Amino acid sequence: MGKQTIVVSGVNLTSGGILSILRDCLGYLSALATDYEIIVLVNNKKLVEDISQKFSVIEYPLAKKSWLLRCFYEYVYFYFLSKKIKPYLWLSLHDITPNVKTEKMAVYCHNPSPFYHVKKEKLFLDKKFTLFTWLYKYLYKINIRKNNYVIVQQQWMREAFKKMYGISNIVVANPKLDKNLVKKGNKLINTFIYPTFPRVFKNIEVIGEALKKIDNIGINVLVTIDGTENVYAKKIVQQYQHLKSINFIGLQTRDKVFEYYGAVEGLIFSSNLETWGLPMSEFAETKKPIFAADLPYAKETLAGYNDVKFFNADDSQKLADLLKDFVQKKHYMSKAAYVAYDQPYAENWGGLFRILLK
Repeated sequence: MGKQTIVVSGVNLTSGGILSILRDCLGYLSALATDYEIIVLVNNKKLVEDISQKFSVIEYPLAKKSWLLRCFYEYVYFYFLSKKIKPYLWLSLHDITPNVKTEKMAVYCHNPSPFYHVKKEKLFLDKKFTLFTWLYKYLYKINIRKNNYVIVQQQWMREAFKKMYGISNIVVANPKLDKNLVKKGNKLINTFIYPTFPRVFKNIEVIGEALKKIDNIGINVLVTIDGTENVYAKKIVQQYQHLKSINFIGLQTRDKVFEYYGAVEGLIFSSNLETWGLPMSEFAETKKPIFAADLPYAKETLAGYNDVKFFNADDSQKLADLLKDFVQKKHYMSKAAYVAYDQPYAENWGGLFRILLK
């Protein structure tokens, strides 16, 4: 009897955190390559060539050219491929549940946009994200009940999927986090950083409004946009660039962000929506203060962290007060409560595949 086959599909994963998910997954599967035939579907073989020696890798460079082509692969082409391969497990790592023939199937859902309501005044500031809030609601729904498991990163997303789609076979799987990447740098006194890409849900304006109230107290906030990225970024920079206390430093390399982590005195994370909130996990390695939005994703990400204050994401006065207290050495930080996860729950890739393959 031959080996059972595992298919890992990541044809839409080409950069950033979602590419890391694919690479982390394959890193774990290397240990299973003696027991399973593993086939990896990617956009470009070069993205995984350093970790793919034990796998069969098939490249689909056209899959990311358009949504029409993406849907063709997911709902038509992969059906015939699956009939040929006859997999035991088909794992789709990029939100869409494909139309395939397989004994077991799972989809990894990392886009939280269906669970966000874009305010009217922001509808046209980030047209792509506004479209995704509608589109992904329906893309998730297609074939979702065919999955043995739907995988999300946090408990709040499990509850959101249960409510929106009426399913219960949801696994919470925390992402793998890189450790010890913070670099020591020259200390930046009374300086905070908000590392972010300018999407409307990132809520940069609450920082700008807070700094309007305390612009002369010696606080400094670094925000990783420069106004050229999109319409939302341009509006934010135009609205707040006159403030002495805010510096728009543009998008930074990952290494440079970790240098800033080592230099600044704290992190602000005001986003209204995240599947995890990776910068908070990364910055937590410094054990320095974090001011975070008082939302479920942030409380899960920072569970057990000793140096945090949560603030209402719409309350610029509260954020201003926290920053003022910090400068005046009056800040009293708190410990974030631990989170008890419902089952099924996986704290790493090994735990996840034990669930998927049992």
